[in-house]
Amino acid sequence: MGFTIGGSRSTKEFRTGARRRGRTADCTAVAEYTGLWGWDVVPGARAAAPVRDCSCGHTKCGAPGAHPLALAPTVAAGATLDEVAEAWGEYPGAAVLLPVGRTFDVIEVPEEAGRRALVRLERMGLPLGPVTATPDGRAQFFVAPGAAAGLPHLLYRMGWDDADLDLRALGQGAFLTAPPSDFAGLGPVRWLRPPALDCAGGPPQARLLLGTLAYLCHRLRGA
Repeated sequence: MGFTIGGSRSTKEFRTGARRRGRTADCTAVAEYTGLWGWDVVPGARAAAPVRDCSCGHTKCGAPGAHPLALAPTVAAGATLDEVAEAWGEYPGAAVLLPVGRTFDVIEVPEEAGRRALVRLERMGLPLGPVTATPDGRAQFFVAPGAAAGLPHLLYRMGWDDADLDLRALGQGAFLTAPPSDFAGLGPVRWLRPPALDCAGGPPQARLLLGTLAYLCHRLRGA
């Protein structure tokens, strides 16, 4: 095991480090998410490349570097930079995770399909929320809560229920690794479309995007 976040040694390091670090780049990013965009944030585990050992210390971790730290508190939406620095100082080096299913759900597709969909959707003038790109080649579209539960019905209504689509929705109970954090030891997550004041608090309904996303997933899979 290369390193540990959450063990007895690192817990001590977290607490002494809180006084040293102050307003770090991570704290600034977290404060933007809580204060500007109105999202809850949770400190997450990290994974060390190349073997991707998870910092939680479990050798058989099912999601190395992509899950919340045990007993770590949620930094609530609306937290100020001072409040974030105090809370995050207990967990320096933690990944920035956003709980899904509260203010947004996520529709995830291959990155190439996501990039092409963004071009089409913008040309169509449809409302768009933030979109992330993960280092393992996925694009994650923020949509209104409830999309994960309603996805099978939406696909059925649009005639895509029998298609072999590389498309899924994330909802309540899932966590999204947010930029600039590393995802699962593979590299940093980045924005394909960063949050903006007109959409971060109210992402679009999934039905407005799903037809385009499904079509491009189907087309690229058959290419």
